[in-house]
Amino acid sequence: MNLKGRNFLTLKDFTPEEITYLIDLAAEYKDKKKKGILHDTLRGKNIALIFEKTSTRTRCSFEVAAHDLGMGTTYLDPSGSQIGKKESIADTARVLGRMFDGIEYRGFEQAIVEELAKHAGVPVWNGLTNEYHPTQMLADMLTIREHFGHLEGIKLTYMGDARYNMGNSLMIVCAKLGMHFTACTAKEYFPDAALVAECEEYAKQSGATITLTEDVDAGTKDTDVIYTDVWVSMGEPEEVWAERIAKLSPYKVTKAVMDNAGKDAVFLHCLPAFHDLKTKIGKEQSEKYGFTELEVTDEVFESKQSLVFDEAENRMHTIKAVIAATLGAVL
Repeated sequence: MNLKGRNFLTLKDFTPEEITYLIDLAAEYKDKKKKGILHDTLRGKNIALIFEKTSTRTRCSFEVAAHDLGMGTTYLDPSGSQIGKKESIADTARVLGRMFDGIEYRGFEQAIVEELAKHAGVPVWNGLTNEYHPTQMLADMLTIREHFGHLEGIKLTYMGDARYNMGNSLMIVCAKLGMHFTACTAKEYFPDAALVAECEEYAKQSGATITLTEDVDAGTKDTDVIYTDVWVSMGEPEEVWAERIAKLSPYKVTKAVMDNAGKDAVFLHCLPAFHDLKTKIGKEQSEKYGFTELEVTDEVFESKQSLVFDEAENRMHTIKAVIAATLGAVL
């Protein structure tokens, strides 16, 4: 499998075999990391990390992965780059492409990372856009496979706002890998119909199924994986909180939801999570709307069914696989 020189922008661009290869490669890197075996095959290489949206997991994953591979990193936060402000995206890409061997972008519209990739001349990796979150998908799939031993045939239910990067990307990867995807949410939060149709075509090839339902009992019955995300994303206006809380509260992941799922069901969340009031934003919004937990209860988040910290660790191993594969320095 040769992915050298490829961009990593959305899993729509990758075959099931290529996705599985990246998961397998991540598992190999994880094993070497645990055993203390050096794998710094990219010494002398450097990558740029553009973060228009800040992040704990994505930044740390890229920086540690690059360090383990022997690489240097330059972090550009929202104030550290003129991208799209004093310098066009195309010009930024052409400058950074002359200095770096790869570029990561985490921010807003998918069109931005697509334009970076068009002009950079080096691999560009999507660390998150409004529409897609492909590196998170690899981590999720590795986590699920580690727990269940396989991916094909796994039933995954996503609860919450399924219109954006997490709902979109989970539907894509499940459809590609022969998994059964359910979006369980209010109808106005279903994924875009055109993307659903596209994923249904993938599903015809893999044996996957796609279900959209407003019924919590039916949508979570006997499922293997219950997945959720925050209801309000970074950068969204303050006024959406009231609407989301009102419409999505029936889709909170509770013990009753987990009990309705399969007897060996697990819980996943890409983090951060409002499972308690130990955050500044959580406290502020709690005072306005009177909740103590939002998309998931603390009971579920802290339960043995929760694999969220295995999932968070796996971001680093899977990102390492993406960097190595696209820069042509695999094990």
